[in-house]
Amino acid sequence: MNPLERKRHIVEGAIDFFAEAGIEGQTRELAARLGITQPLLYRYFPSKEDLLEQVYQDLYLKRWKPEWEALIGDRSLPIGERFRRFEKDYQKTILTYDWLRIFFSAGLKGFALPGRYLGRVRERIFAPVLTEFRREFGLPSPARLPLSDREFELMYGIHGALVYVGIRKYIYNMKVASDQELVFDMQIDAFLGGLEPVMRRLANAEIANRGRAKS
Repeated sequence: MNPLERKRHIVEGAIDFFAEAGIEGQTRELAARLGITQPLLYRYFPSKEDLLEQVYQDLYLKRWKPEWEALIGDRSLPIGERFRRFEKDYQKTILTYDWLRIFFSAGLKGFALPGRYLGRVRERIFAPVLTEFRREFGLPSPARLPLSDREFELMYGIHGALVYVGIRKYIYNMKVASDQELVFDMQIDAFLGGLEPVMRRLANAEIANRGRAKS
């Protein structure tokens, strides 16, 4: 193999290996599985951390679609429909054996990968979505009333519920519904049906707290 092919071979093998063995899998075992020596592996990736960073880039960042962010900002559609379309496409993209198993293994072993990725989701998706829902519900903009941790918890809640379909399948080895599209629609319908009164209550509580703080 030329160097580029060899590097690609190592990264693809590492994704398969860490998905199966967990993030704690040893590079010695990985090299043996790839049919190369450990020194050769380290010639391309001087440390396990360097290799995991490349796994993060390839498995997570390269699957991130810029059109998701564009969709959230497209006001030609109601924000509920934008959110639905985003979540359904996002879940189809990430609910795979390698994506989920490496993500959860990394979290359990204290690696920064999950936190970094969820920070991106919070900043690029959740914050704009909450801003758009506030606009649709006639609530104060974040410029007037900053988004609260409780509002972000709403986003983590529905997002996590959808991801849980993949967790049951790839982490717990449980049977899941064959029609995932219908499952996603049901969960999103339930979420959207109760969202406005909850966000209104949270905003009013925050306004009241700020008023008491000033008095």
